[in-house]
Amino acid sequence: MCSRFLSALAAFLTIAAAHAEERVLRVCADPDNLPYSNERGEGFENRIAQMLAGELHARLQYEWAPTLRGFVRKTIGQGLCDVFIGVPARFERVTTTRPYYRSSYVFVSRASTPIASFDDPALSRARVGVQLVGNDLAATPAAFALAARGVTDRVQGFPMMGDGPAAQRIVHALAEGRLDTALVWGPQAGYFAAHAGQPLRVSIAVPPPEAAGMPFEFAIAMGVKRGNRALRDELDAAIEKRRAEIDTILASYNVPRTDKP
Repeated sequence: MCSRFLSALAAFLTIAAAHAEERVLRVCADPDNLPYSNERGEGFENRIAQMLAGELHARLQYEWAPTLRGFVRKTIGQGLCDVFIGVPARFERVTTTRPYYRSSYVFVSRASTPIASFDDPALSRARVGVQLVGNDLAATPAAFALAARGVTDRVQGFPMMGDGPAAQRIVHALAEGRLDTALVWGPQAGYFAAHAGQPLRVSIAVPPPEAAGMPFEFAIAMGVKRGNRALRDELDAAIEKRRAEIDTILASYNVPRTDKP
């Protein structure tokens, strides 16, 4: 009896020690923000997070929070999680990894009547959808470029807050014929255009000369708590090692890219 008890105790302590040493990768993510993430794990950032956790031999754990004002301060700033899967490269509120893709604002239009350039004469007569960002409904660089070209009369802004993502509502309006073209951030545009139920054309938007200084492209990296260089370096190595898989994931979500996979 004594030897059986000691064996059982040893087994229990071994299991307990294994669980105590288990590594956890805590990811900050929005619970309802496709194509990036949702609670069902259907976004491309969900898939990349799962791949990274496997590479780091860690269990993936999410801290869910909507990406509203104060998101960084309320999550990683409070020590609730370890990493954001997608942030602008060199985002000053976190320590960032090397970029793993680069995208741009794009034109989205119906394939039968494409408008894909600021130089297209049809743009001046078109009904154009744009995103309005932040709590103050600020214009995007793409919207500023439209204004610089004098295209303002028939521009319709879609706030980020609403019934579904602004990009989804814009693409839906385009597919229904309520818009003629739209200028949308690339990863969102590519995903929702592919699910629109009719042929839509997505084209990289090249800023006109009047808006040459406007940033239309952004490199996207991962972000960790400021100063956590050890985790940043681990993620950099994982990005480099699994780059081909990351490229495949992004391609499967129709992310328009201005870098070369």
